[in-house]
Order: sequence, then structure tokens, then C-alpha cells
Amino acid sequence: MKKEELILTEKEIYKGSLILVNEKYGIKNGESIDLSEAAPNVFLQREAANRLKEALKKIKAEDKIVLVSGFRSRSEQSEIYKMSLYENGEEFTKQYVALPDHSEHQTGLAVDLALKSDSIDFIRPDFPFEGICQQFREIAAEYGFIQRYPKEKENITGISFEPWHFRYVGAPHSKIMEEKGLTLEEYTDYIREYGFYNRLSFNADDAGEVFYIKFDAGSGEKKIPLSEKESLTVSGNNRDGFIATVKKNDK
Repeated sequence: MKKEELILTEKEIYKGSLILVNEKYGIKNGESIDLSEAAPNVFLQREAANRLKEALKKIKAEDKIVLVSGFRSRSEQSEIYKMSLYENGEEFTKQYVALPDHSEHQTGLAVDLALKSDSIDFIRPDFPFEGICQQFREIAAEYGFIQRYPKEKENITGISFEPWHFRYVGAPHSKIMEEKGLTLEEYTDYIREYGFYNRLSFNADDAGEVFYIKFDAGSGEKKIPLSEKESLTVSGNNRDGFIATVKKNDK
């Protein structure tokens, strides 16, 4: 029998490429992550790793841009936070290092990049707005990545300007966010304006639509009708629901 509806449960709110992880919303998904090696000893969620390698290959940057940090376990993030407190002090650490369970690096969807050099700062690597680094920045959204902590958005993200930190959110979301100048915090709020019968249209690569699915706490599950003419993918937002992406099927 053909499945005619998608059934979503509360635990799935905390999974997917669009989960919002920051000081307010911590990681709640304790399941293992499907990791892939994006560079020697640097791992990312599999899809993010593959797309990053494609982007670097596109601009021939494999030997020019260094992957400084990708996935971190909770214990690794805790150690980095403690070490930064000791070496840099509390004020610096609050600006540049997230608390354990509030770090995007624990999702496997975030990566810190640096221009290749003999000396690279682990906490604040150099990733300038010129040359090969800028070339990557200009194509990042095409491959599903956003610059996660932009300048003059510190009051929204809670993290200081980090030109080296990129987050995989997937297409078309990366392009929509870039076009509208939205952080992930702002985007998850923006999408809440669109529902199943009032969708946001996009024309990134293939035309489609995006909408928000609110999940009522304690409801057990949410059923979303499926159409044979559409393909639907869903990511939790790590807050209160889901962001759905719809594309028309060719057949």
C-alpha cells in the first residue's frame, strides 16, 4: 500500500539539518550521527561532508583551505571550553566558545575553516574576505552552507562575528537565508509565517516550496498528507516543530 501521509513524532523535532542550536536551545538528540571524514581527522555529518568537499573541489581549494574543526563530542567541547576559560578568560570564552550541548559542532553540521598557513589559531582561525577564502564564501550557499555568525548580528546569535564558522543547513534554505540576510535564528522565525496552505516559494535549482509545521506538545504525533506529485523532506527546528521542503516530482 502506498503511504499517503508522513507521521512526525516529538523526538524528530530535535533532528535534521535545520535544527537551531544556540545558548537558548541546546542539543536534545542523543542518537548517534552518521559521520564521514571531510578531511584527515575532521568529521562532519555525511551529507555536509560530501557537499563541503564538492565546494572545495569546485574552486580547487583542497590544498589552500584547511578544515580546522568539525564534529566534536560533548567531552571534547567541554574540554575546549574549560581550556579557553583558563587561557583566555571568561569574557573571551563567552564570545567565541559555546557551552557543552549548546555548540553546533556537536551536531556534525558546523565547520571552522582557515586559510592554509604554518600557524593556525584553533579558536579564531584566519579566513579573510579575499582570495580563495572569499571564493568559497561566495559559493557556500550553492552547496548548502551559511556563514553562521555574521557581523552586526551578535545580539541575535549570541556569538561574536566569526568569519571562519560555516553551518550546513542544506538547499534551498542556505540560498533563501543568504538572499534575505537572515541568521538561522531569524530564518526559523521567518518560516513560521508559512503553513501547509500558505507556502514560501523558491526557485533555487529546482522550484519548490517551504513551510512550517507546528508540533503541539503532548500530541503524540503529527500527520502530514503526502501527494504523489510532490516530494517532501522535513527537518526539526529544535524548538517547537518542523521545516518542510516540497519539490514537484517530474512524473
